[in-house]
Amino acid sequence: MVNSATVTVKLFAAYQDAYGVPELTLQLQPGTPVAAVRDRLIAEHPELAQWRDLTRFGVNLQFVEAHTALQDGDEVVLIPPVSGG
Repeated sequence: MVNSATVTVKLFAAYQDAYGVPELTLQLQPGTPVAAVRDRLIAEHPELAQWRDLTRFGVNLQFVEAHTALQDGDEVVLIPPVSGG
């Protein structure tokens, strides 16, 4: 029985600025919703709270809903709104 899932979180825009790295590796419970990753990052960097309701989620190169369950080996992308050209 697996009681831990390792996921890679790719960071972009404000998330990457807050952490200063392009990706993180997190240990989660299997089945953790992808939105919990966002919430964990916001808890660690409260300045990201302004993006809570605007962030889109991707898992394994597909856009997903906030409730999508994560499994070991998943690649998560948090996509805040970006501007510029």
